Order: sequence, then structure tokens, then C-alpha cells
Amino acid sequence: MADSDNGVPFGLDDAAAEVRRLAASVEDDRLDGPTPCAGWTVRDLLAHLCGLTRAFTATARHETAGGAPPTALPEDWRVRLDRDLDDLVAAWREPAAWEGEAEAGGMTMPSAELAVVVLDELVLHGWDLAVATDQQFSAATRDVEICTRFAEAMSTPDALESREGLYGPVRPVPDDATPLQRLLALAGRDPLAGAPAGGASPR
Repeated sequence: MADSDNGVPFGLDDAAAEVRRLAASVEDDRLDGPTPCAGWTVRDLLAHLCGLTRAFTATARHETAGGAPPTALPEDWRVRLDRDLDDLVAAWREPAAWEGEAEAGGMTMPSAELAVVVLDELVLHGWDLAVATDQQFSAATRDVEICTRFAEAMSTPDALESREGLYGPVRPVPDDATPLQRLLALAGRDPLAGAPAGGASPR
């Protein structure tokens, strides 16, 4: 589905807004708590989000990200993440961001495919952050559909090697699972963890 503003296939506005909302409610005393990401604390997860927003903004601009992603959470992470999410969304609104190939994480692939990776990171790590900090999570229906197609492609037998380091093993889902829960299971998350009561919004 094309973004209504300028014809790009989709925007990151909804997913970025949800990450921003969730991050704004994280108190300092939650930073060392666990997350659904094995071995990661909330602090680690937020540091990853800070790093990926900057890296994928550079990707959209067909630039090389300056320096290595931060491994420690900056003291001013709230200001940085808020600003960098705006930059990320704006960068991927530009049609040029979707053209040709780009590099991220040492891999080069079509820019349009990297855009899906960015959306997937925002949606899944948004959910991770919500569960880790006892917040409700919501994702746009369109975003869940896009991420599910990506997760399905990464769950085929010939994609298992590429899946390592990205997702955990596929998990079972109940027959009445929501689309969001099906995505979470494909991505190796426990679809019944936390309380993703916000579900998917109609956008």
C-alpha cells in the first residue's frame, strides 16, 4: 500500500510514534529489568533502538552511518531517540530512499527490502519494550501485515540460516490468535506474553 503523501510504498509514522510513546513512559528504575529479547535489559533494548534509528536514517539517505552503533545507553537517550525517530520517519518518506541498494549491518540489499527490515525492527522492538515495561502495545494493521509477510519469508526452510540472529524459533499460536499474535509467534516471541491488548489499529 502506498503512502498517501508522496507515493512511497509505506511510511514508518505509526510504528515510530508507538516506540516514542512507549519510551516516554520508561522510568529510570525500569532500565535494568528484563525484556523478551534473551540477555537484553530494557537499557540494552533502548540502546539498540537508539542505534538502529540513526543507522537506518543513514541507510535511507544512502550514506554511511558515522561510527559504530552505541552499545551503552546515552544519558540523553530520551532526547536523542525522540529526535532520531523524527529523522528516521522523514528520511524514509523520500522516494529516493527506496531506490537502488543500500547497506546496513554489513549487508547490502535493495533499499525497498531494507525499509521492511526497519519497520519490522520498530514493530517488534516496540512490542518488546511494551512487555518489558508493562505497557499496552498497538500496531497499525498495515504494519502487522507487512511484517508478517517478511517473517513468513524468513521462516521457510531455505531461510533458516538468515533467520539466525534475527528471530528465535517459530512458536505455536492458538487457533483464535490475532494477526499481531501470529506475527509475534513467527518472530520467535511468546504471542501470549504480556498483554498486547491494544492489538492492531485499523490503519
